[in-house]
Amino acid sequence: MSKKLIQFDWAIKRLLRDKANFVVLEGFLSELLFDNIKIEKILESEGNQETKDDKFNRVDILTQNSKNELVIIEIQNSYEIDYFHRMAYGVSKSIADHHILGHKYSEVKKIISINIVYFDLGQGQDYIYKGKTDFIGLHQKDLLGLSAKQKSAFLKEEVSNIFPEYYLLKVNQFNDIAKDTLDEWVYFLKNSEVKDEFKAKGLKEAGEVLDLMRLPKAEQYGYNRFMDSLSLKASEIFTLQTEAEFKVRELEKIKIATNGILEGLTNELISKLTKLSLNEIIELRNKLKK
Repeated sequence: MSKKLIQFDWAIKRLLRDKANFVVLEGFLSELLFDNIKIEKILESEGNQETKDDKFNRVDILTQNSKNELVIIEIQNSYEIDYFHRMAYGVSKSIADHHILGHKYSEVKKIISINIVYFDLGQGQDYIYKGKTDFIGLHQKDLLGLSAKQKSAFLKEEVSNIFPEYYLLKVNQFNDIAKDTLDEWVYFLKNSEVKDEFKAKGLKEAGEVLDLMRLPKAEQYGYNRFMDSLSLKASEIFTLQTEAEFKVRELEKIKIATNGILEGLTNELISKLTKLSLNEIIELRNKLKK
């Protein structure tokens, strides 16, 4: 048995900002980061934007955990060819926004950037990727580490622990076979369903918090409007793709017809090869004579 639930990207902007529901986000982060994550507070969210255009200044949700680290969670449904750049921008902006001018650089907060995308980004076989910063010697090929003094001062063990950490979940690439508790979360992110046998942290609570039928009528209406907007956006993208493909096919037909005319083929044969009408071919002949 499984239960159809509210999509995570809508819930993260609305329901999961409530402290009572932190357990859901904490469960997801704990499974992904292989750590026991506790959220102290929500610092920023698209849900608290002041205007509809303020999305460009806000991430989907920015939290601070009990280790004083900042955790960005971004969810993107539509294809963005430059999404990698957006990830870099989001991290850089968060670092700048949450560092107090005049304070020492050792107080710069560690950023964990989690990106859940519903399109094929880049080229790779996996569905979960992790990126971090390491410094490798050009000559000795050794890994640059922290000194004993730095470890003591920063309470970090590796240089990479200071720099941002990136996680990329290519949800649609998941094959729906949950082999572990992290896969159970990916299954939920892809299908908005929690199976009875799932044991991952936070999913049981997600099954309760994200039950559409338990929402107040106003929230149900808001969610349905959100789903309608996703359908509209998907339809717009499909329309643009279809029109682009049609134009390419038409241009290919005209190219073949032009070559046929130059080779001395008859209008009838060119029409048979390209499916263009005789009038279209005659018009093309006249253009070539000019």
